[in-house]
Amino acid sequence: MVTEFKEFVLRGNVVDLAVGVIIGAAFQGIVSSLVKDVISPLIGVITGGVDFSNQFLLLYKAPEGSSVQTLSDARALGPVFAYGSFITAVINFLIMAIVIFIIIKAINAMNGKKQSQTTSITEDKKCPYCYQPIHPKAKRCPHCTSQLDSKNQTS
Repeated sequence: MVTEFKEFVLRGNVVDLAVGVIIGAAFQGIVSSLVKDVISPLIGVITGGVDFSNQFLLLYKAPEGSSVQTLSDARALGPVFAYGSFITAVINFLIMAIVIFIIIKAINAMNGKKQSQTTSITEDKKCPYCYQPIHPKAKRCPHCTSQLDSKNQTS
């Protein structure tokens, strides 16, 4: 059992996944800082000084005489609908997705790979029995399992 666990942990995919998670966690800090310190202030300038990260709605009546100016003040008093935090999280996600997309494209370009395209099945060849699309070189239909030969295939 220990040997099997050792083989599982030392597999290439598991190690690659662990490295990816660690790098992703570190990268999240960079993206969070980018959103909090660069993008949110720019959006604030564009929207007339709105700081999304500090936007909230009180879900209760504030006690008389209490000052609720910031999200942390509001959370100290009770439940809060912090929609600004959600907007910030969405912006974080979108930036992370864009950056990862760009990194993957760059890695694929360095490796000389093109974007994967689904060209294995063409729509111009169909099974003469079930009329489902099939690969032009198929000898058997993957849908109905009929035996195919070049004279049975239709265009």
